[in-house]
Amino acid sequence: MLRTLKLRFVDDDEADREHTEAEVPSLAAAASIVAAGFLVSRLLGLVRTVAIAHQYGTSPNLDAYFVAFRLPDLIFQLLAGATLGSAFIPTFARVLGDRGEREAWRLASSVMNLVFAATLVLAVVGLLVAPLIVPATAPGLGDETGQHAELTGLAVDLTRVMMISPVLFAVSGMFMGILNARHHFLGPALAPIFYNLAIIVGALVSDSVRVLAFAVVAGAALHLLVQVPALRLVGMRWSPVWDWKDRAVREVGRLMGPRVIGLGAYHLNFIIATFFASTVGAGAISAVNYAWLVVMMPLGLFGMAISTAAFPRMAEQAARDEADLRDTVSSALRLILYLTVPASVGLMVLAAPATAFLLQSGAFSAASSDLVVGAMVFYALALFAHAGIEILSRGFYALSDTRTPVGFAVLSMAVNLVLSPALVLPFGVEGLALSLSIAAVVEFALLARALAARLHGFDAVEMAASVTRTLAGTVLMAEMVALWLAGLRLAGLLDLGNKAEAGLALLGGIAVGGAAYFLATRALRSAEADVLLRRLPLPGRSRA
Repeated sequence: MLRTLKLRFVDDDEADREHTEAEVPSLAAAASIVAAGFLVSRLLGLVRTVAIAHQYGTSPNLDAYFVAFRLPDLIFQLLAGATLGSAFIPTFARVLGDRGEREAWRLASSVMNLVFAATLVLAVVGLLVAPLIVPATAPGLGDETGQHAELTGLAVDLTRVMMISPVLFAVSGMFMGILNARHHFLGPALAPIFYNLAIIVGALVSDSVRVLAFAVVAGAALHLLVQVPALRLVGMRWSPVWDWKDRAVREVGRLMGPRVIGLGAYHLNFIIATFFASTVGAGAISAVNYAWLVVMMPLGLFGMAISTAAFPRMAEQAARDEADLRDTVSSALRLILYLTVPASVGLMVLAAPATAFLLQSGAFSAASSDLVVGAMVFYALALFAHAGIEILSRGFYALSDTRTPVGFAVLSMAVNLVLSPALVLPFGVEGLALSLSIAAVVEFALLARALAARLHGFDAVEMAASVTRTLAGTVLMAEMVALWLAGLRLAGLLDLGNKAEAGLALLGGIAVGGAAYFLATRALRSAEADVLLRRLPLPGRSRA
């Protein structure tokens, strides 16, 4: 397949330096590229969620779709996801610096081929065991409507269709790792955009969840193909090697092993949510998924974008000077908290108008909104923690330590597993969201303490001052948004059943709260506010 795409091969005798390494972009510039890609991707992800909500609401068939999605997603994350994040990028960077481009591309080829083969084997096994595993993940699916056998059979069929996607994502995920390691962020930023577009089209053209499942597979294929041109730009050289005995390949495997456990623990949290949500009633599985997808937008835009852009630099700094690594992690964490703490509170305050404006139409009723709002409030509670985990865990990965964050991830899953059954009975889907949020806050706190000790502190004075300013600005923001909503209510303009009034409440609240927060933190001399202000494309200002 890759030969037909005209990638360069190792047996090509052209000089290694034909593709000279481009100037490494600054962290701010790299984060801007990644953030722009994430912004478009998350906006399309939001459109995807809106399209699915309009077409399917919180129907039992959509519950079956979300149940079916879990096993293919878990297979991809355990293999390609683990390799991409924690193991491949720092190893590739070291081989590139120590042994040159030829050996670096040989490493990339070996790892990609091995990951592809392993994913293919697991996908085939998944096809065979789906009738056993899928029913176990959602034992209450369809019980309330008397459709358990029908919906479980549908979930098994959809799982088998979507099992093609992790095989495609295995290759695509490696492409992303290679490009990020070469500080090329545009291709990986475009990939999820095309993935979302495929699912949007699938949701718009048919009300069958089977079509939606095939759209997921088509999106995975586009996710892979859109990155191929960028691979040529960075001089990618693929070869059909499987050298698992190579020292660098074994290093990737060694680093990957604990991360597989950590990612497994993370994704088991969502299987836990699916399991217990299936016992709540019809639509509960869809509700927790909708709520999480909305919360994922600021999480992806802020936490994941900044962390993704920073990680290659962190991996290089870890090999040279841990003081530089400490500064990068500290500054990135402060910026993430500056953006996500107010986003957490804003989502909680505006959960009802956000759900009504974004999702409530077509098959998505007011009753569906009530289910989603409660889950969204409690998911949003820990948005800052989820985002902080992204950069803190990468701090350990840059140091080639995957065991510490994995241990905390497993502990977090254990907390969620204990709390979920205790909270789901009295609180339903809200209890499941609260359980995951408590687990995330515990994991964030443990990671922050451990990494600070490992790097001899994060400059406690500066961190405390930054967080204090962030919290002060957030309190003012929340008050201004509450006043905005109260004013609309007094004016008789807060009917959430009216799309225009819901939009006015949401968009006006974002504008009022965002302006209040930024002006307050600027007045408090927040360094993070100054960083963002310098990145704005104001007339006459160079962003170089």
